[in-house]
Amino acid sequence: MKSLVDHLSQYAAYHRDPRNIASHFIGIPLIVVAVAVLLSRPEWAVAGLWISPAVLLALFSAWFYLRLELALGVLMTVLMGLSVWAGHVLAAQSTTVWLSSGIGMFVVGWVIQFVGHYYEGRKPAFVDDVSGLIVGPLFVVAELAFLLGLRSGLKQQIELRSGPVERRDLKPSKV
Repeated sequence: MKSLVDHLSQYAAYHRDPRNIASHFIGIPLIVVAVAVLLSRPEWAVAGLWISPAVLLALFSAWFYLRLELALGVLMTVLMGLSVWAGHVLAAQSTTVWLSSGIGMFVVGWVIQFVGHYYEGRKPAFVDDVSGLIVGPLFVVAELAFLLGLRSGLKQQIELRSGPVERRDLKPSKV
């Protein structure tokens, strides 16, 4: 099994331009909430609890994150729980509100992602490894920790493998 550093380093290799990283702070949360919204219908009663595909995906994600590291895993589990809660709130609305909010966030999130990768000059990580889809939200949380001056040891390990975030000119790279 790959370690936390393995996953984040592999993902970080596709994200060394600060504009691309910044785009992920907006795009990935939009996509995560959109997926939670869209997967919050249908719901099934199981042992007195309401279960949806969003809940099942969040539980799988929590298991993945907790296996990598307890501290980040707990934080990611809380964030996934909040996303599922938001998803269920929107799924309880009319079908028009549910679908338009879910699809709208999903499309806007991906557009922002692809704009960031235009600046990076590199395709998204998930194109080469589908695990990038689950590592992306963890990457955003780790990058936020780094910006706050936290987890400097983890940041150093990632940068040893992927290189530092590069300061580039303001012209976009060729994709």
